[in-house]
Amino acid sequence: MHKKLVLVFALLLALGTMFLATDHSWAQVGDLQQAIAEAPQGTDRGEIDPNAPRGYLGIPGAPQISLILAFFWAVWVGWIFSTVGAFGGIMAGVGHITIYGLGNYAGTFRNTAPTINRAVTDSIRVSNQFMVGTSALISSINYYKMGRLVLPVAAALAIGSIAGSYLIPLLTAGKVSFRDYVGYFGIFVLFLGCYMLYETTPRGSAGKKKAKQAADAFETTMKRKRSGEKVDTSELGVKMIAFSPKRIVFTFYGVEFSFNPLLPIFGGFIIAAIAAFLGVGGGFMLVPFLTSVTGLPMYLSAGTSALAVLIGMITSILSYLQQGVLVHWPLIGTQLVGIVVGSMVGPYTSQYISDKWLKRVFIILAFYVGLDFMARGFLGKNIMTMFFG
Repeated sequence: MHKKLVLVFALLLALGTMFLATDHSWAQVGDLQQAIAEAPQGTDRGEIDPNAPRGYLGIPGAPQISLILAFFWAVWVGWIFSTVGAFGGIMAGVGHITIYGLGNYAGTFRNTAPTINRAVTDSIRVSNQFMVGTSALISSINYYKMGRLVLPVAAALAIGSIAGSYLIPLLTAGKVSFRDYVGYFGIFVLFLGCYMLYETTPRGSAGKKKAKQAADAFETTMKRKRSGEKVDTSELGVKMIAFSPKRIVFTFYGVEFSFNPLLPIFGGFIIAAIAAFLGVGGGFMLVPFLTSVTGLPMYLSAGTSALAVLIGMITSILSYLQQGVLVHWPLIGTQLVGIVVGSMVGPYTSQYISDKWLKRVFIILAFYVGLDFMARGFLGKNIMTMFFG
């Protein structure tokens, strides 16, 4: 029954996407073709060579993206998002911007053909979200079956995220250049990495006793299962105790948690607005929000974050497409297949990685991505070029 509902939902989403995208996308195709015709012609940076093979979005001389490379990168993106509950959009962005070379290419048109620059930038933003949304859908289903998804928390986050996810594409589509946002994106990611690193210190973790207690109980149970012992975990997952507009109470592996639902509603709005602007899922903000503000262990944060991200992605994608943002559909289709593979594996491999190591993975990625994107935005160079030439 659940699978049928998911299929119906996916079909309605696909039909809605096609309907909303049709009229507006043709308008931006016309704008892009006009920008290509008006751009300086030649073979130098920021110029269009009419005789060059058509690449990304049909632009002559644009990067030719290998679909094989795109598939395997998407597997990695699906795995990291479904395992950590975050960084899917950021890793998708790293793929589009760095691995596929779209960021550097868009940057060459910043002054010579701003319309091309903005069209590629918007396409990167919404393409990231297609990948994260698919991974979030699969991960949400898997984590729910495993009893590691707090539905009331996710629902509260989703309520706030709908408004933020819709408004930002409406206000910024077609108006943001690549370099305008990537530097501040890097600052924000680096800040999150520093904060998560602080939380691994004795002082930072002092106020997380309940989360640690639940994480220890979960890890102990998983070790018993791996040793061959038969353990009934059906009653150890998320169990609701009380539900009201002012207070929600639940237990996870015998540890009780409670929170005010107004807090995640407000947090969901702010996080979704930032995520929609950056063109990511927002899990990299939701996970620290859930672990720090609501006190959830990482084992619950990943699944809860995934469902909240899914709602935000649906809203944001439809809003971007409604504004006429272009996407490269063969690339999107290939990446979604890879995302499915990675997302199916992530929830099951995460139980073999300790809560502490999940945070360390998050921190390492945050430091690398933050520094790299800051260098791109403010210095015009990626971090590898700065250190290795």
